[in-house]
Amino acid sequence: MATINKNYNKLQGSYLFLEIAKRTKDFLEKNKGVELMRLGIGDTTEPLSKAVISGLSAGVKKLRKKKTYTGYGHPQGKIELRNALVDFYKKRKIDLRPEEIFVSDGAKSDSANIQSIFGQDNIAAIMDPVYPVYLDSNVIAGRTGELKNGRYEGLVYMEGNEENDFMPPPPEVKVDLIYICSPNNPTGSVATKNELAAFVDYALNRKAVIIFDAAYAEYIKDESLPKSIYEIEGAKKCAIEINSFSKWAGFTGVRLGWTVVPEDLVVEGVEPGKVISLWARRQSTMFNGASNIAQDGALAALSTKGQKESQKLIAYYMGNATLIKQTFSNLGFKVFGGENAPYVWVRIPPSLTSWEFFDKLLREAHVVVTPGSGFGLKGEGYIRLSAFGDKKNVKRAMKSIEKNFKP
Repeated sequence: MATINKNYNKLQGSYLFLEIAKRTKDFLEKNKGVELMRLGIGDTTEPLSKAVISGLSAGVKKLRKKKTYTGYGHPQGKIELRNALVDFYKKRKIDLRPEEIFVSDGAKSDSANIQSIFGQDNIAAIMDPVYPVYLDSNVIAGRTGELKNGRYEGLVYMEGNEENDFMPPPPEVKVDLIYICSPNNPTGSVATKNELAAFVDYALNRKAVIIFDAAYAEYIKDESLPKSIYEIEGAKKCAIEINSFSKWAGFTGVRLGWTVVPEDLVVEGVEPGKVISLWARRQSTMFNGASNIAQDGALAALSTKGQKESQKLIAYYMGNATLIKQTFSNLGFKVFGGENAPYVWVRIPPSLTSWEFFDKLLREAHVVVTPGSGFGLKGEGYIRLSAFGDKKNVKRAMKSIEKNFKP
């Protein structure tokens, strides 16, 4: 008799963004004709750049002719794209080999799947607040106990708060897997080199592995802040880096990302090279490779022209972030992020929960945001606003908040 994976039963209610969609739908059904301004989900809205469109178009045209048609590609990604990513890292004075880079259909799936190559008895540490996928994927894998008082047994929470700029220090207890998101989603905080060096030292001393999500790294404009974990000495021995074309090249719907697993990465009881071989086996077994067309688009995004166009896209969204941050600051709210990341993190009045504030903002200003509690226990008392919107829509949303919202 077939049975289910009962770990799914441990998950908290519905997925955060499904709950937002449900509440938004219910509101619209009760308020016919109301137009909502959506600043909740981090989905890009601007068209793909000319260079990327040219790359994607060329990829499609190849499929029209027998001589240039391609079927299954290399499960690790086109060698041309992996070489281009090697060059991408060289600009940051980081030396990688194409064999250490695995192209995929996005950072989110890699963030969830990567934990499958580690032992189920490994203790994981996640930041709080943080993006839900790291938590939920470990719950589903059976690496946690039951949910009690908003937290899972067997999981270590690294608490972010205003005192540590939402970038917590390494755990005081021993853990095996450490998830770091920098720039952080949802808070917009960015780890300094010293902060990352502390995590690398921790991991090296305890043979732990850092899973570093750098999906928003291209939004960092402060040159003193690291865009890659591999800017830290020794990180290749203890860190896996996950990245994406979604937010800086507009690939949220195109779907393409990559993961770096260094040959030098070492864990307890195995020789160097074992971890990368496991990930290669996992991908070749369960993944047939990313879209050939999407990879041609990514090659174009990595070209000199493509990167210049992407910087304009980043500047566009960061202009939205500045407007959002200024609006809430002018209204007397304490605001974080929005300077080196496309998210603005706002402290709300203590008289309301983050879901109550969500409903109030929806009702009074017709603006959709994301409640902080959806990102962890320490997210309660805050909301997240996304800068990934049309500039006119963002301006309308801010004017509506200024005019109609009653703090």
